[in-house]
Amino acid sequence: MTMIAIQDSSTSEASPFADRIVDEAVRQAETHGWRAVRLSEVARSLELPMSVVLERFRDMDDVANAWFQRGWRAMLAAKPDTFDDWPERVRIEHCLQAWFDAYAAHRQVTVQMLKAKAHLPHPHTWVPMVFDLSRTVQWLREAARLEARYGTRRAQVEEMALTSLFLAALAVWASDTSEGQRRTRRFIEKRLKRGESWMKWVPGVAHRRHHAEAQL
Repeated sequence: MTMIAIQDSSTSEASPFADRIVDEAVRQAETHGWRAVRLSEVARSLELPMSVVLERFRDMDDVANAWFQRGWRAMLAAKPDTFDDWPERVRIEHCLQAWFDAYAAHRQVTVQMLKAKAHLPHPHTWVPMVFDLSRTVQWLREAARLEARYGTRRAQVEEMALTSLFLAALAVWASDTSEGQRRTRRFIEKRLKRGESWMKWVPGVAHRRHHAEAQL
């Protein structure tokens, strides 16, 4: 499974109107499964003209795109005042877990959406997922306020490591029925601790650590 296809028309801030449609689609999916939901039935349930709904959502994949924007907004939400003082590993864990927490109440439907997007006969949904996985990781780096500049060796290593972490954590989360998603949380924490130890060997990191210690 990979990530999120969000069209340019869907990148604006969510509106109450759009949220109503997305929420109703997810509600129906909880009963019937995501693949069984039809945009026309969503419009009928909300007593909205289909023409009005189509002005905002072209199809159910577009609805899924709006659903996945909520994960981005959760990662980018306001942080505690002391956030910048946290270790990078803890900041990443906080932001990544915010993505999973955003969908905890509808985990199965969210997984169904991802599987529908990855359906091979539909390249218009799964091809953009490759690019939007990268976009999700970039937003994660921004949300966690990682210092490495884009294009540097450290940033490239971070992107590869975070991509691997995100996909691995997603696979765990997809079947995580533990209370409070404890299994996913432990997995993320363990992987980040291992990665923190490994990252000290990346060129440029040791130099920055030595410089920071010299300032103390």
